[in-house]
Amino acid sequence: MADITGDTSPTRTPDGTGTGPAPRRASWRYIGPGIVVAATGVGAGDLVATLIAGSNFGYTLLWAAVIGCVVKIALAEAAGRWHLATGRTLFDGWAGLGRWTLAFFAVYAVVWGFVYGAAAMSSSALPLQALFPDVMGLEWWGIGCGLVGLAFVWFNRYAVFEKVMTVLVGVMFVVTVYLAVRVTPHLGDAFAGLLPVLPDEPGSVLNTLGLIGGVGGTITLAAYGYWVNAKGWTDTGWMKVMRLDNRVAYATTGIFVVAMLFVGAELLHSANVAIETGDKGLIQLGDILAAEYGPVTAKFFLIGFFATSFTSLIGVWHGVSLMFADFTARLGRGAPGGTGAEVAAGTRERSWAFRGYLLWLTFPPMVLLFQDQPFRLVILYGVLGAAFLPFLAGTLLWLLNSSRTPREWRNGPVSNTLLAAAGLLFLVLCVKQVWDQPWADFF
Repeated sequence: MADITGDTSPTRTPDGTGTGPAPRRASWRYIGPGIVVAATGVGAGDLVATLIAGSNFGYTLLWAAVIGCVVKIALAEAAGRWHLATGRTLFDGWAGLGRWTLAFFAVYAVVWGFVYGAAAMSSSALPLQALFPDVMGLEWWGIGCGLVGLAFVWFNRYAVFEKVMTVLVGVMFVVTVYLAVRVTPHLGDAFAGLLPVLPDEPGSVLNTLGLIGGVGGTITLAAYGYWVNAKGWTDTGWMKVMRLDNRVAYATTGIFVVAMLFVGAELLHSANVAIETGDKGLIQLGDILAAEYGPVTAKFFLIGFFATSFTSLIGVWHGVSLMFADFTARLGRGAPGGTGAEVAAGTRERSWAFRGYLLWLTFPPMVLLFQDQPFRLVILYGVLGAAFLPFLAGTLLWLLNSSRTPREWRNGPVSNTLLAAAGLLFLVLCVKQVWDQPWADFF
């Protein structure tokens, strides 16, 4: 049966001389990596961006949030398909495109990881400080979250990690859906928001593109293939399972995003209430919920806020560390590389490179919790973050249309169209991000 990407699911080997691994039935009982990528990709920043979109434009941009989910489905499916179809990791593929790909990731991993570590700890600390204001300061809550995340990922393997992420996703799901129902959405207006209409305001095109691009993760899309392997899915027999898993991931993401857009449209837009951008906007939302629906609803929301932030923290701690371990293998530093089966066996989770990057994400960024983030570093972080998704979309197009991928598993027309559209979208957003940076103050 054809996939959304336009690819089929054959059972024969690439040379046509024999049957490949028997395809496993796409069953809900296998679902796992998709839950992890959904939980990691939807952070507090994504929720507040959607909340503000609802606050500013009502339901007008609901269609953009849905398209954002479809675009990310295509990217994550392509990453997972590469791992299963070739038996090689994404870094194996990137290394074959040239050393420039590894150089890009090296800079990205160092700068992005340093700033993201502080942002993730701070985001997880905000709801805890709001729930327990008299216990300790924001910085110390952040350090505590970082240390708990470090210990959890350091001492547990993927199976436990997935179970905990699933529980936290359940908390996120219950909270966001409860809020969406609590504000009593106007379903007629919501359905009208599925029509592709732009707000009649200056800059609406770029704002809409930003909403589409901001739904559901950046580097975690590349980490999806590593989580697929860590689950034990290592060959094309798991392709149908992976595709179902990926759709569940972005259906879940879509529910989170749509629920927060409902809250923004009904609670903020109708009352003409503005909130801050960034994670502090969610603290403001907690205050508004307390005033409208009472302190119990506000505290319930803050618990969901913490679950959202902390899943992003431990998800990046685990997934990007897996990628870094594979990156060092490509440099010949002695870290485990090789096939997906080795990843599934937990080899990389025990490597010095995996644990070294865990330490990098945790301890150096703590310095930033006690001071304003260094100006030049923040600019580089923004530019590198914006550049990663065009890099991912472009390299996946390259790899999955070449002889590096068995013919049966190369891109179909729909997959090529979605990946090309994603690459163009993220390139436009990257150029805008670079253009908007205050470069005159940088030098």
